[in-house]
Amino acid sequence: MIRKNFLICLVGLPASGKTTFANSLKSIIEENLRDYIVEIIDPDRIREFISSESFDPNKEPLVRSENLKQIRAALEQKKIVISDDLNYYTSMRHDLKVIAERMNINFFIIHIATPLEICLKWNEIRGVTIPHEIILDIHTKIDNFDKYKWEAPLASFDLSLPPDIGQKSREVLELIIEYHKLKKRSIDNREIALKKDRTHKEKLDKITRDLVGELLQDRTYYPHKKVIIKTRKSFLRENRNNDLNPSEIKQAFKDLLQKTLNIKFS
Repeated sequence: MIRKNFLICLVGLPASGKTTFANSLKSIIEENLRDYIVEIIDPDRIREFISSESFDPNKEPLVRSENLKQIRAALEQKKIVISDDLNYYTSMRHDLKVIAERMNINFFIIHIATPLEICLKWNEIRGVTIPHEIILDIHTKIDNFDKYKWEAPLASFDLSLPPDIGQKSREVLELIIEYHKLKKRSIDNREIALKKDRTHKEKLDKITRDLVGELLQDRTYYPHKKVIIKTRKSFLRENRNNDLNPSEIKQAFKDLLQKTLNIKFS
C-alpha cells in the first residue's frame, strides 16, 4: 500500500492541540500501516535536555539543529516521522522539505488551525505552561501558506470543533494513502510512456539505419554518404515524438530521401 516512510510537519500555535493530535495520528498510522514505526520529534523534549529552563532564546539555534538531526536520523531508520513543532515560519517548513527531498520521501503539512482564543483558554486550563505573550507573539508572526505551492497543507483542522481527534487522524491517513496511490499511478503511467518512447526511438533508429545501410551498398549513392547520414539524423529528430508504425517510418524516410537526393526506390 505505502512502500516508503514519509515526513509529517505539524504547524500551529502553542496550546493548539498539536501534541494530542500527533499522538492520535501516531496510533492510527501504526494500527493501519503495521510495517512502520512512527516517531514523534518534539523540540520541547530537546529543550528540557539541553536546558533546565523551558525556553532560552540563546539556545534555540542548538535546539533547532538537534531537532533536524533527530528527524533525519529517524527517517534514515525508515520510520514515519511527525514533527511536533510550531513550524510557524516558511523557513522552518522548508528545512523539513529539504530533508524529505534529499531522502526522496514524501512530505506533508498538517495545519492545526485552532483559533487563538481557544489556544489561550486551553493554555490556562493546563496551568499556563507557556506565557500568553509568547502565544500572542507567535500568532502575529506565523506565515500563511500562500507563498509557495509546496506549502499547501494536506489538511487543516480546528481541534476545538467536531469531529473528534481520532476521526481527524483517520482522515489524514486516508489522504496520505490516496496521495501515494495517485503518485504511484502517475509514476507507472510515466514509466509506460518512457518505455513506449524508448521502443519508438529504437524502431526509428533500426529501420532508418537498415535503410541507409542498404543504400550505401549501392556505389551510386556512396558519394552522398554524408548527406544521407545528415538526412537520417534530421528525420530522427523530427519524428521522435510521432507515433509511426514500422511501415510508416520506412515510407516516410524513403519519401524524404527521394525529395532530398532524388533517390528512387523500387
